[in-house]
This record gives sequence, C-alpha cells and structure tokens, in this order.
Amino acid sequence: MNLYKNIEMVTHIPWYYIAAADQYERNIRNARKDLPKPQGLSGIYIRKEIWAGPTNPNHDDKNPLSIQYFDGIGLDGNGDGIADPENDFDVLFTFATYLRQYGTDEDNLKIGLWEYYKRDKSVSVILEISKIYKTFNSIKLDERRFPLPLWANYSYRDTWGDARGWGGRRIHEGTDIFAGYGVNVYSTCYGIVEMKGWNKYGGWRLGIRDVNNTYHYFAHLNGFAKDLKLGDVVKPGQLIGSVGSSGYGPPGTSGKFPPHLHYGMYKDNGRTEWSFDPYPHLKKWERETRKNARKR
Repeated sequence: MNLYKNIEMVTHIPWYYIAAADQYERNIRNARKDLPKPQGLSGIYIRKEIWAGPTNPNHDDKNPLSIQYFDGIGLDGNGDGIADPENDFDVLFTFATYLRQYGTDEDNLKIGLWEYYKRDKSVSVILEISKIYKTFNSIKLDERRFPLPLWANYSYRDTWGDARGWGGRRIHEGTDIFAGYGVNVYSTCYGIVEMKGWNKYGGWRLGIRDVNNTYHYFAHLNGFAKDLKLGDVVKPGQLIGSVGSSGYGPPGTSGKFPPHLHYGMYKDNGRTEWSFDPYPHLKKWERETRKNARKR
C-alpha cells in the first residue's frame, strides 16, 4: 500500500487504479505458464522491447536517456539514475506515467488502459478491482465465507465435471449445495456484482468477481437480496439472495429439480475464462467460517 500511495503522490493517478492493474497482472501471470512471473512486489511486467524501445539494439538498456531516444517507455522512478524494469518503483512509476498521458479521471484512464492492454475484458476487470479497493480502502481482502448459513440443513459433494443432459450434453461446472427453499445465500468474498438476472440454465443467478480475478457464480436462486444491483461492491457474509430451484426454461421457470445452490468458480487469464472445481474451496471456507463463528 505504501508503494501505491507513493506512486499516487508523484503521478496523481489514484492508488487504487495502480493497485488494481498490478493485481490483475499478478493474477494472470500466476494463471499462465507462457508469461514471466513477477520478480518483486509488483505484478506488472513490461516487455523489454517496449521498456527499452522497439528500435533499441540493446533491449536490456537501463539508461533513461537512451531509452527515451529509442522511444522506450522505461523511466527512472526512484531517482537513482537507472530505469530498471525489475525495480518495483520504476515499473509502477513507468506504468502510471503511461496512463497519465491520457488523464487522471476514470474515463481517460479507461482509454489509457485499453491502449495498453487492447482488451475490453482486461479494462473492465481492472476497473472493477479498483472499485473494490477504493470502497474498502484496503488491499487486504482475502477473507472468504461459506455461502450458506452453517445452521441450515444442507448437503453437498464434489459434482464438478459430472455429465448434464438438459440443453445438450455438457459437464457440470460447479458444486450443488442442497438446502431448503429460501435459505440465505451469502457472498463468499469481497467483490463486485458483475452479472445479475435470468439464464435459461441457471435461472435467477448472480456473478461476483473478486480481486483475484475469480468469478463466483451463484445459480438457481429463489430471489435476490433487496436493493442489490449490478456494480454493487459486496463483502464476505453479505446477503445476496436465497436458495431456489429456478432455471431450465424461460424466465420464471422453477421446480424442475430439488432446491439447491449451484456454486461455480471461473478464472480469467487475460485471454480466456475457464471453470475449475470449487469443492475443495467450499470445504475450506466451511471450516474457516465455523472456526470464526466459535471465536465470536
């Protein structure tokens, strides 16, 4: 946080945009094998030919003057006379300075982010993460919660990858938690409501993206929490809806299967998004939620 605040002080780019881009890149680099891993605190990696300049014969150049001569973007942020692509302050200062040429308000930063990433999804995710950071004024947002009340009569097992037949052959991309109609459903994370409404498979469903760029999918709901809307920032344990049996048809279809929460998790790697098994995470969060409840 001190690093982000220092960059904000010298560039006037709000810290939460810098932190969000940094976190976004850290997440996609951890999710892909074809990208360099973060070397220091910063997750942002600027390619050598961009840092030093596309026509620079020395892609390892760290001289700010020659980098500028060859139209590189690398800058000396900490004043040591070296533009070091492995120095956290230099990297974040360079990135923030690149964005600053477009402006410091969100509309212009959105343009700058698009020019840098050339991908709408990347821009939208970074802006969502920035909103979460700004709301809670913190980057320590790793707490998780089990999505149902522990006192409820519920059951679940690992059903990820099982065959499904309705609407065509497909696999089950989630875990079904069976419970009674109307049982509360809570947010599992700090995140932002990215999707809300009807889906012919999932019925009334919600999608929440967290700061780790994981999309949490809540489906077959009986209804949504009052006043919850797209773009709302939520926290672990916040009421978002209730268990139902909606789906498998046009809007309003319900009762084609026993009431349960379908819970899915998806990861974006900067190119595509794929599902992964939420069952081990649910088991972990269930234990942690029970342990935290005993402390109160």
